[in-house]
Amino acid sequence: MKKYQLYISSLFLTAVLAGSCTKLDEHVYDRVDASGFLTRRDDVIRDFLRPFEHGYWSIQGNDYYAANEDCTDEYGTYNRQGDWQDGGYYQRMHYHTWTTNDFFTSGVWTNLYQGIVLSTNSLQDMEGIQDPAKLSVTPEELADFKSELRTLRAWFYLRAFDFYRNIEIVTDVKNSTQGNPQSTPQETFAFIEKELTEAIPGLPTRDQLGAKGIGRWTKAGAAALLARLYLNAKVYTGVEKFTECEAVCRDIIGGKYGSYALDTRWDAPFDYTNTSTSSEVIYGFPGTLARTHWQYDGGMFFNAMTYDAAPLYCGFTDFGQANPRFALQPGRDVDSVEYSFQLGKPFVKFQRYPDDLRLKKYRNLGDSKREGMFLYGYLPFKRTVNGSERADTVRGNKGPYPLFIRDQVGMFLNAKPGTKISDKESNMNHADHNSGVFLLKYPLYPTPDPNRITSAYAEVRLSEIYYTLAECLYRKGDKSGAAAQLNQVRRRNYPDGSPSLYKLDGSQLTDQEMLDEWGREFIGENRRRTDLIRWGVFSTGTWWDKQPDGDKHTEIFPIGKDILNVNPQLKQNPGY
Repeated sequence: MKKYQLYISSLFLTAVLAGSCTKLDEHVYDRVDASGFLTRRDDVIRDFLRPFEHGYWSIQGNDYYAANEDCTDEYGTYNRQGDWQDGGYYQRMHYHTWTTNDFFTSGVWTNLYQGIVLSTNSLQDMEGIQDPAKLSVTPEELADFKSELRTLRAWFYLRAFDFYRNIEIVTDVKNSTQGNPQSTPQETFAFIEKELTEAIPGLPTRDQLGAKGIGRWTKAGAAALLARLYLNAKVYTGVEKFTECEAVCRDIIGGKYGSYALDTRWDAPFDYTNTSTSSEVIYGFPGTLARTHWQYDGGMFFNAMTYDAAPLYCGFTDFGQANPRFALQPGRDVDSVEYSFQLGKPFVKFQRYPDDLRLKKYRNLGDSKREGMFLYGYLPFKRTVNGSERADTVRGNKGPYPLFIRDQVGMFLNAKPGTKISDKESNMNHADHNSGVFLLKYPLYPTPDPNRITSAYAEVRLSEIYYTLAECLYRKGDKSGAAAQLNQVRRRNYPDGSPSLYKLDGSQLTDQEMLDEWGREFIGENRRRTDLIRWGVFSTGTWWDKQPDGDKHTEIFPIGKDILNVNPQLKQNPGY
């Protein structure tokens, strides 16, 4: 492995040798000759897979997840009696008052461009193989590797494009020693579109890959990225591509790019079974307890619960205590009165359909099964004292009282449920450890369970394609068609015969309901910011403790000072 690492660009050599993905110091690329280290099949496979490893880390690395989610109307990282105050870092995310000195503004660029450089480096290595037979690689395999690396690189580019908009395109890391000027959004859009459309013919289908296909880019995966690009085209370039988006979605659902079907349980796309060929997951990163499991890291879902919820309530002791970094924004004030604004209130939006199976409190049922998607109320467990079990409930770290987790933010402390408190303040800097419902989208099975922490991370689900198609239909006035597509997915969230499904004529659908439904199905999946921007409310909307921005410049993030200092060709984004 050390020999393999030597060819990696000095841009991230230090991070790789340290065995982790961290902040990068330079934007420089090295000249490397693949013939010196690609001498057998195993070398080719390792070279091909290296950027995938980074890709999994990148879903949350350098606060990519935190920045994307905490600036929306769904998540908050509250100052909980001094915990997570962090110099106002997360408050600036919430209020859209970030600065170019905030870590994530450079960190996310570093995160995504490391992936771009790794993908490009491996792609150029594959392109340099003149006689694959000498390396025990077939021409078909080599063509597949190239197409997958182009798709992976396009995925990195699409995320950087969405985050910063004005980015540089890098396609050569073997001969270049400096960065490039930024491309226009139109040029970047065209580049990503071309990469994906040209990659699709050389990609396999999931049917061809079989049970070991998890983590591999397929025709459907690349087509799904194309649908994401087209769905947001008006935001990115000023030109709508809903017609093109609809066509791609229909092709995916119709099986042009392989066979897929929706899961019949709401939790199945996030369970340990989502690596099978019967899963709706179009693209996922395989996770294991012993190796990589980044969605369960502190950068994502493991730090989305109160301290002792994992070991005491869920019975998962492998990682020790959790940490309440992320919670849902409140739907009610400290007196339990629902807020009047339309955006936000994610838990209330679920409660609008009270028979939603996801509304049950999260609970492990044994035998690798669970129910519910949220942590709220008291979290009971059994404590053994002198050989006898006693009922107890999870407590916080700021007092000996039992926590009662609620859809409110404030200083409730030891106040019992329903008790009126005199302190009416509710904001990002005034929260205790009772504040905010927690999301457990991926199961946290107890430590003896053999399937704990083995869910793949579902980056692309078939559900997204149905919702994307529904939006395309809604935007051209076909509410009935939109409702039918949404109900294809929604029906698994409710009991049979539920009145919560949309009416056949689509009369319940409005702009706000469409946005609410995107939020319910994809809560916590790192897309809410993009959806708010596409629907025109990210900078203009009001939600809990958040007033409209002064203008729209916050719809893209600034490029961090560290990045600008390295590449003087880059220009700061407007408004910063």
